[in-house]
Amino acid sequence: MKKILVIGGSRYFGRRLVTLERDAGNEVTVLNRGSAVPPRGVGHLVADRDDEEQLLAALGERTFDTVYDQVLYTPRQARLARRVFAGRTGRYVMTSTMEVYDPAPPTPEALAYAEGKRQAEAVLAQDPAFAHVAVRTAHVLGGGRAEFTGRLAHYVERIGSGDPVDVHQAPYPTSFIHHHEIARFLHWAGEQSFTGPVNAASHGDLDVLGLGEAVGAAVGRAPRYRIVGSGGGSAAEASPFSFDRAYAMDNSRAAGLGFDFGRVADWLPEAIEETVAEL
Repeated sequence: MKKILVIGGSRYFGRRLVTLERDAGNEVTVLNRGSAVPPRGVGHLVADRDDEEQLLAALGERTFDTVYDQVLYTPRQARLARRVFAGRTGRYVMTSTMEVYDPAPPTPEALAYAEGKRQAEAVLAQDPAFAHVAVRTAHVLGGGRAEFTGRLAHYVERIGSGDPVDVHQAPYPTSFIHHHEIARFLHWAGEQSFTGPVNAASHGDLDVLGLGEAVGAAVGRAPRYRIVGSGGGSAAEASPFSFDRAYAMDNSRAAGLGFDFGRVADWLPEAIEETVAEL
């Protein structure tokens, strides 16, 4: 039995990760600000992960085999994590994002998010205080209430009502992963010995037009599109997952290390149907 700490992990695939670790027979503890109670059979520590003294007080003398950090967004948080968890854990798994690859984030918020993740990864990689992994996850989708970002619902609502979906003139494909699959991937990554960045994406890139066709098939209505960025509005106003630049990931490192990815085409229809049922 391993001792596992999950920082964050109160919703979406983080909560799924917690239950996977618990069901594997591990001793699991969740650390958050107290806003959400963890699943049955899971320990709970309350602290602000940005407050070093508060974090140290909550952790006490505890040590862990693996720490999963679901809410590491800035280099400051990464430096704090290095100080607090050095000598306290053998493995640190950071949930990062494919947006570290984005050459042209469309908004200041997106730029800040991507740059924060890049710098946080760099801090952990510099003179490592513990073995660490940065899981660069593809766009996470899940049906119904699991898809809390509302991005899939955006397509279901617009296509279902006959409203046009705003897209680029020639949208590029991107990468996706199901919320259950990314939780399974994180659990797997925590049990391995490799370190450094690794991409997590289901097989099969998909562009916004392919996504629209899949949603249209589910709602029984052909999608309509409106081109933005060429007289029809700012390109920054394009719908989620419409990209005017290369934006897909290579998952071959993880696949070569032994992770068995699913295919987007296999899980996407069910995710869409679940979203339709919730609206």
